[in-house]
Amino acid sequence: MGAKLSSHRYGKSRIRVVKILRDGKRHTVVEISAEVLLEGDFESSYTSGDNSKVVATDTVKNTVHVLAKDHLTLEVEKFAVHLAKHFTSQYPQVKKASVELTQRVWERLLNHDHSFTAPGSPVPWAKAEHIQGAKEVAVESGVRDWLIMKSSQSGFEGYPKCKFTTLPETQDRIFATAATAGWKWAKEPKDYTVTNRKILEAMMTPFLERFSPSVQTTMFEMGEAALKAFPEISEVSLSMPNKHYHLFNLKPFGMENPNIIFTATDEPHGQIEAVIRRS
Repeated sequence: MGAKLSSHRYGKSRIRVVKILRDGKRHTVVEISAEVLLEGDFESSYTSGDNSKVVATDTVKNTVHVLAKDHLTLEVEKFAVHLAKHFTSQYPQVKKASVELTQRVWERLLNHDHSFTAPGSPVPWAKAEHIQGAKEVAVESGVRDWLIMKSSQSGFEGYPKCKFTTLPETQDRIFATAATAGWKWAKEPKDYTVTNRKILEAMMTPFLERFSPSVQTTMFEMGEAALKAFPEISEVSLSMPNKHYHLFNLKPFGMENPNIIFTATDEPHGQIEAVIRRS
């Protein structure tokens, strides 16, 4: 029985790019996940093992990052147009380029110059536990999926080095996390909803105002701030997976990258946890 190629296309998906738009000390974050699919004269790569016309998908990935430096703005549609036209004009064998950009929106956090949160974040939760015969009910409140980011005023250095260490030290990096936070009530507040909101505001103060030498330090400072401000709570627990945004190396393409273009990764990620209690 004979067979023929009915249709074909290929490309690269989940090309995650973050760009920091800088206006002095005030930053704006643009984060996209790109899918680029190419159609054209590629049949021989499927039917006869001929790769002479195949644009490597790694090249596609690099192209998105490199062109983002000069062309990615908040109007992501314009960048999609630029990418699509690039592939059809750069490669004669590409007859059609389909580019889809999915955007993660980052909103300014309390009008801060370089701190952000995502819409719909965080998700509040509450828990109560009662043991039969006990007088008290243990109550805990908190949030999950608390997406927060600092695009500056964060670093990591002074850690042990060994033959397996490749991470470079830095005094300026992106600090981003999808945090889970909880606090145990020592006594019932006047209003749970209002107090919960104010606890989050108290925890935000060190995140916004202090340089972060590590997630660990900032986590402790956030818990400490909540305990100092609210005697109604007895302890704060925090889980802050470190969402990594790695500086993309543009030097092979003859370009410098002064903390403008980053590539985002979900896995593996740092997992930092702590419980902060009153001393």
